[in-house]
Amino acid sequence: MHWHYQMIPSQSNFSQPTASPSSPQLGATDKAGCAREASDRYLLEGPRSRTSEFVQLLRVMRDFLRGFRVLHFVGPCVTVFGSARTREDDPNYTLARQMGAAITRLGFTVMTGGGPGIMEAANRGAKDAAGRSVGCNIELPFEQKPNAYLDRCVTMHYFFVRKTLLVKYSYAFVVFPGGAGTVDELFEALTLIQTGKIEHFPIVVMGTEYWREMLGFIEKIARTSTISRKDLDLIYVTDSVEDAIMHIREKAIAPFGLKPVVRRHLPLLGECGLCGTERCCCGKSKKRSGIPKSKTYERTARHHRPLLHSNRMGTGDADLKLRIGTPSVPLPTSHDATS
Repeated sequence: MHWHYQMIPSQSNFSQPTASPSSPQLGATDKAGCAREASDRYLLEGPRSRTSEFVQLLRVMRDFLRGFRVLHFVGPCVTVFGSARTREDDPNYTLARQMGAAITRLGFTVMTGGGPGIMEAANRGAKDAAGRSVGCNIELPFEQKPNAYLDRCVTMHYFFVRKTLLVKYSYAFVVFPGGAGTVDELFEALTLIQTGKIEHFPIVVMGTEYWREMLGFIEKIARTSTISRKDLDLIYVTDSVEDAIMHIREKAIAPFGLKPVVRRHLPLLGECGLCGTERCCCGKSKKRSGIPKSKTYERTARHHRPLLHSNRMGTGDADLKLRIGTPSVPLPTSHDATS
């Protein structure tokens, strides 16, 4: 005889969190009655009735559709990851702000998780340089309100939808000091590249001292052959905005056939452009002036994953080193007078 366990319906029913004065949005529900901040919890709690599972599938599809509509015309992006708890007087905030401005001057849209801290700093830097700034936010009871430096922002219910969108539109990833979420996003991008699910887009890790132990661990697992040696070449580590931008320029523009263009947007399904006329599905509206345009990069042709050869093909521990850029003088910023 084989024993099987079955969830008791009264225990599997979803219970909404209780609101508190410090988290006024906690327990807010969508039209389907699911607590927004707990959408992932509801999805992952286990099997439910087939009708409930189908409704859940529609909610996930709705999240993706909202994201596609808002972000369809944002242009090739560079996504910046980092802590939501970094304060404005932190050196990493200043560095992320410089990075956002430098990414803009390179011609990319700056994409972040849309929240405070490092995300706010990168979006703010993009606006300092009169560039494009977008965010893909997540509904949480704390820390994650959209920052004030976004041209476009979409707020998701599901973490995995948000992570997918942060990767989907980007040609490079810049990782600043952060916590569990930042580490998760770093290894998500690294795994997708390592397994060939996405192309060899550059990953730049900012902060050699902060990430020292983690980078040592990555080198350790390479020595034990848990990962391939060539996987170490997927991460470029530096403290310099200038070095990071040079690496992104080398690995993210020419290899993928990007060139500057002025593109006309045709919002057939209500998609949002970054300059233009239509009322944005995320609630913002723009002055009408004809078909919306934006100056951006576009890909000239489809490419298979490029073969980025490494010059470090020797043997021994000395060869198992992540690429660490040489420190240089920080980039001058044009926004110091306004900060």
